[in-house]
Amino acid sequence: MLSILNLFRIGIGPSSSHTVGPMRIARRFVASLAEARKLADVRRIGIELQGSLALTGVGHGSVDACVLGLLGWEPEAIDPDAVPALLAQAGEASILLMGQHPVAFSPARDIVLACDIIPELHPNGMRLKAFGQGEVLLADETWYSTGGGFIASARQLAAPNAGDLVPSPVHAAFPYASGAELLALCDIHGLDIAAAVLANEGAWRPETETLAGIDRLLDAMMACIERGLAHDGVLPGGLQVRRRAPELWRKLLASPTNETEVLLDRLNLFAMAVNEENAAGGRVVTAPTNGAAGIIPAVLRQYCHEGPQAREQARRFLLTAGGIGLLYKQRASISGAEMGCQGEVGVACSMAAAGLAAVWGGTPQQVAAAAEIGMEHNLGLTCDPVGGLVQIPCIERNAIGAVKAVNAARLALHSHAMPKVSLDQVIETMRQTGIDMSSKYKETSLGGLAVNVAAC
Repeated sequence: MLSILNLFRIGIGPSSSHTVGPMRIARRFVASLAEARKLADVRRIGIELQGSLALTGVGHGSVDACVLGLLGWEPEAIDPDAVPALLAQAGEASILLMGQHPVAFSPARDIVLACDIIPELHPNGMRLKAFGQGEVLLADETWYSTGGGFIASARQLAAPNAGDLVPSPVHAAFPYASGAELLALCDIHGLDIAAAVLANEGAWRPETETLAGIDRLLDAMMACIERGLAHDGVLPGGLQVRRRAPELWRKLLASPTNETEVLLDRLNLFAMAVNEENAAGGRVVTAPTNGAAGIIPAVLRQYCHEGPQAREQARRFLLTAGGIGLLYKQRASISGAEMGCQGEVGVACSMAAAGLAAVWGGTPQQVAAAAEIGMEHNLGLTCDPVGGLVQIPCIERNAIGAVKAVNAARLALHSHAMPKVSLDQVIETMRQTGIDMSSKYKETSLGGLAVNVAAC
């Protein structure tokens, strides 16, 4: 089992796989040099970004993320507002590895975008080399950013038996590897999904620490929405995409319309607020990825934000959503470079639908049905960001995903019959569809909207 506190990560935008992952990899590489007492011997660092990391790396912030990682920063600890100054301090000629050891370094020279290399193990490849005096090779490692901020070494992907990508050697109270197993456990032990997931988290930490961790995630999600509602302006990157959430919020407060339209407007603008913050490099929570980070917070903000039971409901929502998300992570993938956007927005929609169905009192079977509906109607969704930026169609796609998640939960709760399509079947269908999907439509910006819309 994986912990949901690994699935949900606090980081910075614009991409969990292209920003958070590379930053973690670069930091881990230099940290391992320090642990091996080789850091003082390093004279030069070289990084090669491969596959999707190279093809959309500039727009996704991968180059800057590598620099920040080499400086020793972690995604959850860095202040997004401090990033420009940190990058300026790094300079164009040298860098302080782990903030302490100076080496010659130029991003333009030492970070190579190898667009022609498509790694076999995973589309998001990253090779790092450290050289000593006389260009002696001190270290040469290949890593992969596998989606949602998760990373794995070449050894782990080739023969997975360690790391944060595979089952940990812990003894969960209610281990499950499929939706069917999860539902059976709930039935046998008289539990809802949130209770089973919370019990499993006890394998890593006391319940009070798990709840505190969930509360930090919830607070970060709500803070991201508030920042997104307050900041006007144009998003970076050259597309001249204007932030729309603040204006929509002001209009809604000034002249509310009928109840149905207000609901749609609120879900739309909450989701867009998060993804506009993400596109600007702000602090977001991978839910389960940065590209899909707006869906779960939007639904939470609408349905679990007010009233005496709001925090308890939000915890139930996130525990349930996390339990469903783990199935996608372990049985398929949450990487847009592997699955297309069905693995990001589709999974987030499925998770949000499950969480909301649980808050609305759905049975475990109805919760699983909501998750299935949320994914079934996102199957085949492509990832073709215009200009390699997480803006078009990503921002609006989160808004649509949030609305779709609510509808999926409603449909599931209105039905008491056994679903014709199981959650496991739709997850496997998503996996097969992702494998069959052309690489043009999997976070490479080589097809779809990315080539039919002028990126200027």
